[in-house]
Amino acid sequence: MKSLPVFIYFLNNRTTKRNFFVLSKFIAFLILLVSLYSVLFHLLMLYEGRQYSWITGFYWSLTVMSTLGFGDITFQTDLGLFFTLIVLLSGVLFLLILLPFTFVQFFYQPWLEAQQKARMPKELPEQTTGHIILTSLDPTTLILIKKLKRYGYQYVLIEPDLNRAQKLHEEGYIVVVGEYDDPDTYRRLCLSQARLVVVTNDDLTNTSIGFTIREITDKVPIITDADNFHSVDILEFSGNTKVFQFTRMLGQGLAGRINAISLGAGILGNFNGLMVAEFSAVGTVFEGKTIAQTKITEKTDLRIVGIWQRGEFIAPQPETVITAAMVLMLAGFEEQFKRYDRIFQIDFTDTATKKDEAPVLILGGGRVGRAAAETLEEYGLRSIIVEKDRAVVKRIMRQEGQNCLLGDAADIDVLCKAGIEEARTVLITTRNDAVNIYLAFYCRKLRSQVEIISRALEKRSVSRLYRAGADLVLSAASLGANAILQELRPNEFSMFTEGVSLSSRVVPLKLVGKTLAEALLERHQGDTVLAVQRGEEQIIEPPLETKLEPNDRVILIGTEQEEEHFLRNEPT
Repeated sequence: MKSLPVFIYFLNNRTTKRNFFVLSKFIAFLILLVSLYSVLFHLLMLYEGRQYSWITGFYWSLTVMSTLGFGDITFQTDLGLFFTLIVLLSGVLFLLILLPFTFVQFFYQPWLEAQQKARMPKELPEQTTGHIILTSLDPTTLILIKKLKRYGYQYVLIEPDLNRAQKLHEEGYIVVVGEYDDPDTYRRLCLSQARLVVVTNDDLTNTSIGFTIREITDKVPIITDADNFHSVDILEFSGNTKVFQFTRMLGQGLAGRINAISLGAGILGNFNGLMVAEFSAVGTVFEGKTIAQTKITEKTDLRIVGIWQRGEFIAPQPETVITAAMVLMLAGFEEQFKRYDRIFQIDFTDTATKKDEAPVLILGGGRVGRAAAETLEEYGLRSIIVEKDRAVVKRIMRQEGQNCLLGDAADIDVLCKAGIEEARTVLITTRNDAVNIYLAFYCRKLRSQVEIISRALEKRSVSRLYRAGADLVLSAASLGANAILQELRPNEFSMFTEGVSLSSRVVPLKLVGKTLAEALLERHQGDTVLAVQRGEEQIIEPPLETKLEPNDRVILIGTEQEEEHFLRNEPT
């Protein structure tokens, strides 16, 4: 009875029916061949003056073809022996070689696949609602899946390849076998009741998926990633609700985090009016001063709530000396930030200032590097792309008109020619983490005070990039996953740097009534609480003796692991 569903699936499969047709033709050919040999056996035996029954003819043909060769019936003439050799050789070919191969190829292997497919989930329960449908398992969705689990969202992954689906299923992923362009795949996944569909395949597949989903429903939002800028309009036309370009976002994000754009504060997140921002200390009037000496709080009412220094988050103290490697975090309200910008911001709208501004070096001329150069150009800042591929350099200079230098960024002469000695910032954008680590270390040794911002492809490379000297590290996968998460939970989450984020969370019920010190010690001692929101009241830099009340929201900064500890007891 356990094999009945497998057998039914096996018989109803279109590929199985086609395989049966091919296998039946081969078996029919073998039957005709054995019958022909039996007729010839009779004729040759009559030629030798002997006579046997038809059953004997089939018996002799099969024993010779299968190489059993009992030897009880043999020919005596050379013609008969020659015929025996032909039967024997054809038997070796058709019965011992082609028949097993054909049986395995067209029956046994499809049967095993049918068993695997019968064991694989084919659909979601009809009552499933609010789930997220993913169409690809890539670096972006790998990070997204972890975040979805953390926030209590159910997800399902579509995988067309059975073997890969089986492997993912064994690894613990919720996966369903189905074709991207088959509407029935999405009906089986309760598409109409889904909260979101995330499509991160190539542009052609993404377009097809968009049209397929819109055949079923117009209500479920679709978020997709576009590889090429020219594909955005097509993807939007095919029904995708929001089209991101994660690699372009990374280039813009890297460029947007450099201190050369503005000495004013760059907003990281807005949590119900309370804004958290950052600014890099390199090249500012704050270098060498203590926190107390900056008088930021006295002049603007903003609070310095944290310091980021090459992979390490530091709690600020009045006596903390600000160095060029530090990124300061500010918390306050919009009016306070406007006041900060008026007092401390350098105005880059002056053309002369722009011309005199030191260049930004972009190491790598791929899509990320070119997007960073475009962003800097919008701010009126000069950038130089260093790229060792001659064809890429020609394309950049011909099609995009950006300043590009041909050469290896690991060559000191090339870096000097590009302006490493005057550069304020170096953006490292290559698609190789080993190269990025090397370049970060190399540039840091050449210029100890230069600001270095790097991309990372693998999560395990982040700590190495910081040790090599990078001031800030970002990746397209993390930016993409965070952008998708923000669509699900707006105003609750913001990425600060790779692996570290800002979030606004309701205090878990188990922590209500406890002081902040007790809560930090018990649940998330690695997190730093930047503020507590209690109704209309905003408590910035709350004292450790602050008692947590029901419906309080805390704004905290911490790593993914620390955030997970906090969310573990959060009410859903």
